[in-house]
Amino acid sequence: MTTDRLLLLAPRINDTGLQLLTAARRRGMRAQTATAWRLPEELREVRPAHLYGGPLFADAVGRGLGIAALEPAEDWLVRLPRELTRRTVELTTLAEARRLRRPAFLKPPADKLFPARIYPDGTGLPGPDALDDDTLVQISDIVAFRREYRLFVLDGAVHTASRYLVDGQLNVAPLAEDPYRAEVHAFAAQVLAACAGTLPSAVVVDVGLLDGDGAGGGPGAWCVVEANMAWASGGYGCDPDRVLDVVLRAAGPLADLAPADEPFCRALATVVG
Repeated sequence: MTTDRLLLLAPRINDTGLQLLTAARRRGMRAQTATAWRLPEELREVRPAHLYGGPLFADAVGRGLGIAALEPAEDWLVRLPRELTRRTVELTTLAEARRLRRPAFLKPPADKLFPARIYPDGTGLPGPDALDDDTLVQISDIVAFRREYRLFVLDGAVHTASRYLVDGQLNVAPLAEDPYRAEVHAFAAQVLAACAGTLPSAVVVDVGLLDGDGAGGGPGAWCVVEANMAWASGGYGCDPDRVLDVVLRAAGPLADLAPADEPFCRALATVVG
């Protein structure tokens, strides 16, 4: 990759953003943090460009920078076979989810429009005055994870990985230092083989080990937690240089977009003013 490239990061920079700034500058890239949630005037003609930040930042600056931002399909987890999810996962509208009368894990499938957590029922979801009735909601059976891992995936293979949770508590370590590293790699290979063609070429996939209390999980069962946009995901204990490889592909020039990734392009907003 040539070094005459821009990496623009969202104003609310996190630890991963700081690591990516350093890694990008080591490569000779022009890497900087935006000072506001809009495209800086002096960068409007800078090409080629990449970004790192949440969906709001991508919508604010992505089109102006000529970026193709890759994201998994909203129903990707729903379409996985149960042997990979170990739980029932549904996708419905917010209007329907508000009628739910049982505990479930509820979340927006992509953008963080409301908190992702266990709800006692659907009555605690945002009302129609806050979010449209046709807003999508993912409903999952409640399961308990013993351990959770983040995988940065490039071209269908794990490029770098990290543990991030143990027994529900933040517990970060590079996968190479984790006692379950062989099992994680084996399950990741199984998942990525089963999902060939259903994910963008650069993406984040989270996997976890169930503690045996979840619905249908069984003791020691591995399962997929979710998939996310690499350009909006924390790196935890992953190798920052390898995270950068995935981020640059996941949010890079539209002119570099491979045909296989076209279905995974986020519909970026047109910013007026």
